[in-house]
Amino acid sequence: MNDRDYMRLALHEANAALATGDVPIGAVAVHDGVVIGRGRNRREADHDATAHAEMLALREASAALGRWRLDDVTLYCTLEPCAMCAGAMVLARLPRLVYAAVDLKAGMAGSIHDLLRHPQLNHRVDVQGGLLAEEAGALLRSFFDNLRGE
Repeated sequence: MNDRDYMRLALHEANAALATGDVPIGAVAVHDGVVIGRGRNRREADHDATAHAEMLALREASAALGRWRLDDVTLYCTLEPCAMCAGAMVLARLPRLVYAAVDLKAGMAGSIHDLLRHPQLNHRVDVQGGLLAEEAGALLRSFFDNLRGE
């Protein structure tokens, strides 16, 4: 599998978030070519502000590997991460993030601020943005258009 295939899996997770009325954001964590963590937004379903797709995928990855340090894992997510998720990636020593759509309201991988590559932090994440951005962006726009229409 390649980056595009893993992002498609993250998009599948994003679509699954719709069933619980959550914002359609998905993530998968990959180690040695194997998906070891999956997440979809579950803030509404779990009544938990921290139940972001990235956080859930990172938790599953840590549980699968039996360690907090994820220095050999790549995370794929459908939206540029927020401050909480970006902070968790830095703390987990994640080496690489691939995301789809930019988040001009809360993005911490370069849109508003670049927490993932901040020079004063003790770890920096290699970031690739824009993979399948149109697909992820269309899913988000459709969700918010429907929400506003209600």
